[in-house]
Amino acid sequence: MTISEITKEIVEDFSALEEWMDKYNYLIEMGKELPLSDPALRNDKYRIRGCQSRVWINADLKDGKIFYTADSDAIITKGLAALMIRVFTGHTPEEIINADLSFIEKIGLKEHLSPTRSNGLASMIKQIKYFAMAWNLKNK
Repeated sequence: MTISEITKEIVEDFSALEEWMDKYNYLIEMGKELPLSDPALRNDKYRIRGCQSRVWINADLKDGKIFYTADSDAIITKGLAALMIRVFTGHTPEEIINADLSFIEKIGLKEHLSPTRSNGLASMIKQIKYFAMAWNLKNK
């Protein structure tokens, strides 16, 4: 699936949930389903700055596509990380760099996340795109 198809599916999934508590629970479930990352990656080298809770993201390039892993010590933040991995993992650096992120507003995250969680989400996206830009430049 393309990033656009994945984000469209996410918008549909969130639209089916009427109450914000249900949407938070959906995020929490996504976080619970996030594959466990290697405990060795839970260190300052992979930690995302700008998040109130601790979040770690790693990326590996395989066959021209980036595969992300993430973990967090907070349940909703872990769900946000799982959401970002669902969107970005398995795509080329160029696709990730050029991805349309309007789905974040469409599902209501901008208006329903606390300022600290919004900053954390922005920091996650920045790091995900940073990995993509680094590999994109390296391969040129």
